[in-house]
Amino acid sequence: MRCFVSAVACLLLLLPAAAPAEDLAEVVQPLIDAHRGDVAVKIKDLATGETFEYHADKTMPTASLIKFPLMIASFQEFAEGNVTPDAIVELDEKDKVPGSGVLTAHFSGGAKMPLRDAIRLMIVYSDNTATNLVAKKVGLDKTAKLMEKLGYPETKLHSYTFNRPSSLFPERSVKYGLGSTTPADMVSLLEKLWKKELVSEEASEKMLTNLYACADKSTFPRYLPDVKFAHKTGATELVRTDAGLMELPSGGPIAMCVMTNENEDQSWSPNNEGDVLCSKIAQAVYRYYTEGSKSDSNMLKKGSAGPLVASLQRTLNEQLKPSPELDADGDFGAMTETAVTAFQKAKNLKPTGVVGPETWEALGPLVEEGPKAPAPAVANAEVFKKADAEALDGPPIVGCRVWAIADGKTGEVLWGFNEEKPVDIASTTKMMTAYLVGKLAEKHPEVLKEKLTFSKRADETIGSTSDLRAGEVVTVEELLYGLMLPSGNDASVAFAEHFGSRAAPGGDGKAGKKESAKEAYDEFIEAMNAAAKELGMEHSHFTNTHGLTDKEHKASAADLAKLALAVKQIPILQKVVATPQHGATVTGPGGYERNVLWKNTNNLLKIEGYDGVKTGTTDAAGACLVSSAKRGDDSLIVVVLGAPSSDSRYVDSRNLYRWGWSQLEKQKSEGK
Repeated sequence: MRCFVSAVACLLLLLPAAAPAEDLAEVVQPLIDAHRGDVAVKIKDLATGETFEYHADKTMPTASLIKFPLMIASFQEFAEGNVTPDAIVELDEKDKVPGSGVLTAHFSGGAKMPLRDAIRLMIVYSDNTATNLVAKKVGLDKTAKLMEKLGYPETKLHSYTFNRPSSLFPERSVKYGLGSTTPADMVSLLEKLWKKELVSEEASEKMLTNLYACADKSTFPRYLPDVKFAHKTGATELVRTDAGLMELPSGGPIAMCVMTNENEDQSWSPNNEGDVLCSKIAQAVYRYYTEGSKSDSNMLKKGSAGPLVASLQRTLNEQLKPSPELDADGDFGAMTETAVTAFQKAKNLKPTGVVGPETWEALGPLVEEGPKAPAPAVANAEVFKKADAEALDGPPIVGCRVWAIADGKTGEVLWGFNEEKPVDIASTTKMMTAYLVGKLAEKHPEVLKEKLTFSKRADETIGSTSDLRAGEVVTVEELLYGLMLPSGNDASVAFAEHFGSRAAPGGDGKAGKKESAKEAYDEFIEAMNAAAKELGMEHSHFTNTHGLTDKEHKASAADLAKLALAVKQIPILQKVVATPQHGATVTGPGGYERNVLWKNTNNLLKIEGYDGVKTGTTDAAGACLVSSAKRGDDSLIVVVLGAPSSDSRYVDSRNLYRWGWSQLEKQKSEGK
């Protein structure tokens, strides 16, 4: 409390005093009522759940706010391996469009940049030209499709900026312009982002970093210069809007979205009434939570920020053994919360992760400065011991975190690094999903001809997709291609719902007790773990059918080599995983038919000798590849997990194969 009181006092001096309000409506509604234009608002305290809504479900034009959902769709495409953040986008003169941003005015045609930098420009400077480059690279349709899957059907990017003829939703474009959404959708997305639930924890962190850097201070931050905001704005003559996360000195954060349309003030002056409304609402919300009963200056918790948090972090580094090595950055995040909890346990305090009076007392005097730099003479005299040079005959230097090379005939690991360590495995999980179906089909071939109807749950599964729709019908055999080639998360759920307990070891292939979709799915997961046990996968546990990140869902490289061998020993699965692309016809409700094309995500199949098996990518798992290849009478299975990019998993795999083949040849020449 020693330095916190003064910090808050200094901050509050920036604001006029106001009497404490009973609820949010008391401070926000009068501002809305006084505005000359249409307004829709949602505000939510993510710590307590306290909420204010005004026409929160009303669909409104977004202007540039839609660039936030486009960013989410871009990171989803990264996670699915459809495009990489390192992919190069090139600026052509014809790509340049007017409006906000820097590319049109300051960059020449032919300029190149990584896709991640174009996304940064799109969010930080609301660059319209960068937005079009991003949408072209990831797919103009990806935003609306992802938002529908996530449950936000009113959130859509309609067209490229300043290109109405490109609209995917012409009628909506006429009504709403570039994009559309609701305040409720925006606040829900912001809440998921804060909880690190959008795409993945790592992706959410990167998206938050972009939003924190938003250069537009004319709306929410205008009257609160010392408050940290992660937000995105949007503006046309008729529309002014902002949506973001406001971090408080303690408590919060507050997710909020203010959308206006048909504003009488259509000027571009600094005091435009729509911008000012956003600013005043943010100011009112800040006052509400930092004055009177809503403020508790003794408390620090996740979401808090400022100099006191930095002192807390330095103090925890000094007091906890071993040190948690927190960055003294003044942001109270998950790592700081974990360190506070550890300190409280060590002092026999209630482990809340929140710093209140008891924890302050236990901490004692705060460490106000970090470790001092040593004198130059001391620093320059320090001697660093170098590690031994790499052996010339050792395995190649690779970028992945875990790898294994196994005998392609026995599954026995011949060489590896951390090959027994359980790690995130992304969509390589689907080898087990396919294995259960293939094993059942070996005993009962007729199941391959069974017709499977896609459920709504399967259709709405996020991530990589077979692109089938709820109610469409496809045979089990055809859907194996939809599962393994494009890595359909939706197909994996459909299989689990269809087979359920039938897929368990000893299943008779016939439908037994009537199971709900959830019961069937859970039974299938149990069957996956039972099969893993049968295969001797001692370091593996499955909690889902697709590989989306879950802290309990892990496997080792050695285990995946065993699973890959088991998959390849089933003829229908060997055929599927070696297929570069496959077309199928599906039947929809009412009898319509449509053709689908599934392309294999395994790029090694383009090279002679490779014949499987499965890719996988999430931010937690990195880029993964389980592959198999033959050379003469020899065959190998190579497992690469945690590669830094999609391209590097192929480079790592090919280098490991070259080294593995050479080792086998060396052993033959030595008579082993």
